[in-house]
Amino acid sequence: MYWLKTPNISTVHGFSTRNGGVSPHPFSSLNLGGPDDLPEHINENRRRALGDLNIDMTQVSYLNQVHSNHVCEARVGKQTGDALVTNKKQLAIAVGAADCYPILFYDAKNQVIGAAHCGWRGTVAKIVKCTIDCMVSFGAEVSQIQMAIGQGICKEQYEVSEDVILKFKENGFTSNCWENRQLDLLQANRFVALETGIKSEHIWSMNRCTSEPDFFSYRRDQGKTGRMWGIIMLK
Repeated sequence: MYWLKTPNISTVHGFSTRNGGVSPHPFSSLNLGGPDDLPEHINENRRRALGDLNIDMTQVSYLNQVHSNHVCEARVGKQTGDALVTNKKQLAIAVGAADCYPILFYDAKNQVIGAAHCGWRGTVAKIVKCTIDCMVSFGAEVSQIQMAIGQGICKEQYEVSEDVILKFKENGFTSNCWENRQLDLLQANRFVALETGIKSEHIWSMNRCTSEPDFFSYRRDQGKTGRMWGIIMLK
């Protein structure tokens, strides 16, 4: 199985696992990005995974991710930023992850989609709000947006510095987003979504940690690891 799905998004979408590809150790096996694996392995993995969703790479907008809160209007090929938004049909938008959370957004009524890559820097800079605001500029309504939070590093596995916790405090995050120095990125992004007006019942979380064997983890694998994608496309 290449993709894990969410029940609250009814258009083409998925969160990839690490299973079913051609990359050898340590990228075994469905590595969809990153600087260290051979390009021919990554290309074949993308062909297989995208084919499972009836998508071709020539339809995909993806990112050179820089841990910002910059949102791009999607176009085919690679752009620099950490979120994508579009209202174009048959244009797939993809974000990569290997501990950071991939988050997908869908307004079925107004046919607008978004995808965001949420590490701690993007999260503290409220990239979820920036993505929602950009979707609204494309005609979305906050009350209509469904949001799906994919796999990411869980609080128990994510100890950060006191300086990082301080940044979250200074940016108005509530104390349930961390415990001592254990940062809860899932809760922090959920907090931003609720603060921005997303309905609680419109937020789905996979609640799975990238420390599990099914996933790539930059922290667990000490930097030598593959990448997963969160992807969404309007039919």
